[in-house]
Amino acid sequence: MGTNQRLLIDGRLVETGRTFTSLDPATGEVLGSAPDATVADTETAIAAARRAFGGTAWPTDKDLRVRCLGQLHRALTEHAEDLRELTISEVGAPRTLTHGAQLDEPIDLVRYYGQLLDTYPLTEDLGEVGYQGQRHHRWVEKEAAGVAAAIIPYNFPVQLALAKLAPALAAGCTVVLKAPPDTPLVTLALGRLIAEHTDIPAGVVNVLSSSETAVGELLTTHPDVDVVSFTGSTATGRRILAAASGTVKKVFLELGGKSALIMLDDADVRAASMHAAFGICLHAGQGCALNSRLLVPRARHDEIAEQVARYLGKVSYGDPHDPKTYMGPLISERQRDKVDGMVRRAVEAGAKLITGGERVDPGFFYRPTLLAGVDPASEIAQDEVFGPVLAMIPYSDDDEAVAIANNSIYGLSGAIHGGDQQRALGMARRIRTGTFSINGGNYFFSDTPFGGYKQSGIGREKGVAGLEEFLETKTYGVVAA
Repeated sequence: MGTNQRLLIDGRLVETGRTFTSLDPATGEVLGSAPDATVADTETAIAAARRAFGGTAWPTDKDLRVRCLGQLHRALTEHAEDLRELTISEVGAPRTLTHGAQLDEPIDLVRYYGQLLDTYPLTEDLGEVGYQGQRHHRWVEKEAAGVAAAIIPYNFPVQLALAKLAPALAAGCTVVLKAPPDTPLVTLALGRLIAEHTDIPAGVVNVLSSSETAVGELLTTHPDVDVVSFTGSTATGRRILAAASGTVKKVFLELGGKSALIMLDDADVRAASMHAAFGICLHAGQGCALNSRLLVPRARHDEIAEQVARYLGKVSYGDPHDPKTYMGPLISERQRDKVDGMVRRAVEAGAKLITGGERVDPGFFYRPTLLAGVDPASEIAQDEVFGPVLAMIPYSDDDEAVAIANNSIYGLSGAIHGGDQQRALGMARRIRTGTFSINGGNYFFSDTPFGGYKQSGIGREKGVAGLEEFLETKTYGVVAA
């Protein structure tokens, strides 16, 4: 599979006249090059998707879709080890993480949607009613929404690509998938598997990589695109929402987060501290739902800070190919500069640097970092860092903890640790987020909807809700015989 990848456009794997490089973030060295699609290439891909939607059986033949999703699942399973090595090298994801959310779990999404398609009720009979002396039979049918543009970021490229592709294909949509500029190779590898190992008709899936922002802009404005599914920053999401309004497209947005983990006064401090420390270092903090704020009882602030710092010191970071490594690098020097700048400004604003706050070379590593005594209104407590940086904020009582947790433009996720589970659940229900973990509970599975409140997004990915993002509802009425 390797680093020699091509675009997938209209059923053909094609090269372009220009390329751009992809780096290995663990070393900073060039890993390979990706074809640099142009606006013209994007126009061709959109046209192919439109033809496939209107000119093939894909939107209407459920059996064909079930069969092709099964083929894709088998291809992903059979080539998982090649995808694993490429993901480790290009994404900087530790090997252990590829056995979860970076690879193995996303592959299950394809199986899940193939099975869901067999049982999901695409038709609902509403029965008959009398109206003006006649009987009227009504029913509802769900049908594919059309051509979908799927735009993903660099941090979990396989997971994010398949979380869009699998439900879109199950729904009967055709797709143009745009790879992230920082991790194009592993995304293009998915296109190659589709082209070489499935009977998915030409044009149903198109996979592009590009360094041009105009490519993404075209996908959000083109009149032949019916649905835009985007995962990325809130700032970009706002622009996409505005751009899509010109043609009133269906828009799914999974955006940023500044999730809070609340440690209650009756919590198991050891378990909660471990959860906080290792959680923020998952994929070097490059996850929108990670708990980057830690809220602790004011009276125990210093004690808990010491405990969390000890666990951060136990986080093994380095070569992501090493099975013993827990945390890999940040994706780029640009991202590391951003993280380091935010830490420096936080200290200048009065936060106490307990541990970390250092670059580690070679590659783009950053030491796990704890900032204590953080002002809940400060930049480090309000803005997404996307690095292994935990902002620790003291609170006085349960009401203040809830208020601090809700004091954010984001509402993607959250967590709470407490000895009284009913008390913890009661607080969780007061916090406006789309997902929530209580005492370490995991909510992230193929059948569970994922998405956020407020400026963390619109809609839900995964589960039945993820399929319905790519469906339209049509209601029928006929005079009964």
